[in-house]
Amino acid sequence: MTTTNETNAPEQAPRIRWTEHAPDVYKAMVRLDQAARRHLDPVLLELVKIRASQINHCAFCLDMHSKDALAAGESVERIVQLSAWEESRHFYTEKEIAAIELTEAVTVLTDGFVPDEVFEKAAKHFDETELAHLISAITVINAWNRFGVTARLTPGHYTPGSLKH
Repeated sequence: MTTTNETNAPEQAPRIRWTEHAPDVYKAMVRLDQAARRHLDPVLLELVKIRASQINHCAFCLDMHSKDALAAGESVERIVQLSAWEESRHFYTEKEIAAIELTEAVTVLTDGFVPDEVFEKAAKHFDETELAHLISAITVINAWNRFGVTARLTPGHYTPGSLKH
């Protein structure tokens, strides 16, 4: 329990402000992100981004995409349950579960490939254009996560709509 005399731990500064030192890469990533999000439901896209960011431990992206999901109309309950979605399946549609499973398979790649059953399940819920964009969006958020985690970008200051990735 926190008392009134306790303070939060100090905020860490980023290791590097990579966007300032690699602006062309940042701008290219933003364009890639914008292209990947086409044909996808914005709320589903935020769930995918949150789940990948949870797996990758990217606090900056978790902050951003949780706030964006709330701004897009997502419920706090579904965002909170996302880290334990397998036990909370009833909060999500079959299409969302297929997207979450594909997100995990692409993000982790422990066996070096995406299992056929995971891909086939996603293919049943998304047409080929949507599926191609979903795979692209999952790949892009994983790249963003790697920038965020490596640079130790500071979470907590994002306002929905102020920056998109």
